[in-house]
This record gives sequence, C-alpha cells and structure tokens, in this order.
Amino acid sequence: MASVGPSMASTQPALPSGPAVFKTIPYAFILPEIVCGTWVWILVAATSVSLPLLQGWVMYVSLTSCLISLLLLLSYLMGFHRNSENWKVLDSLYHGATAILYMSAAVLQANATINSEFNSDSPLYYQLNSAASFFAFLTAFLYILHAFSIYYQ
Repeated sequence: MASVGPSMASTQPALPSGPAVFKTIPYAFILPEIVCGTWVWILVAATSVSLPLLQGWVMYVSLTSCLISLLLLLSYLMGFHRNSENWKVLDSLYHGATAILYMSAAVLQANATINSEFNSDSPLYYQLNSAASFFAFLTAFLYILHAFSIYYQ
C-alpha cells in the first residue's frame, strides 16, 4: 500500500514568479488578454457610441477586466502569491467569471456592429465596431482558455 503523504504535495507545479510568468501556460495568456482587451476599449471609444447602454457595458467590462488583469499580472511578477494554492483558485474564478462577462460584452458589441451597418453616418464606424467585435470575441476566448487551462493544470 503506497502512502499518500508529503511526497504528493511536492508534485504540484509551482506558481511562476517574475519573467517565468510569460513562459508558463496559462499565465502567459494574461498579457494577450490585456492587449486585446485594450484594443476593444480603444476601438469602441473611437466610434460614435450609438447604443450607449450596450456599448457602455462593453467599455465597462473591457476596462475593468484590463485593470484587474494588469494587477494580477503585476502580483505574479512581484511574487505576491508566495506559491499559495489559493491563488490558483482565485485566478480560475476570476478568469471564469470574466470569460462569462466578456462573452456577454462581445455579443452586445456584435449587436452594436449589426446596428451600425445600417447607419449611414460613416462606414468607418462599422469597420471600427467590426474590429471591436473581433477583439471582444478573441479576448473572451483567451479568458476561457486561461480559466480552463488553470483548472486542468
């Protein structure tokens, strides 16, 4: 009968700190999440926000998740986690919840894109909304990948 003692705890992978964050999956997804989320925010801000309720939610989700992800990245780079297993749970819950919020924002942004297609103000706004929709879905996909990859790690 094999004993299940401290030797099992040592097989858990250590949480990365410093530059190793950029080389370790799923933590390497944080920087692309921030960059793509920033593009969503910039592209929506560059349009004439014709549907303030819909695109306001997109702006809120993209800006808030970008800032929280930046804080999470900085905390990993500084090593604030001290290799605690609670950080994995926090990371997984945050990225899972943010994936759901980002998917809702991406759908609303796609709706705003469809509505801007029929608006004769400027074809530039349709193109900006299309790009914002693309980056919103890409960012939601990155958050989903991060949440599931940390869960299955």
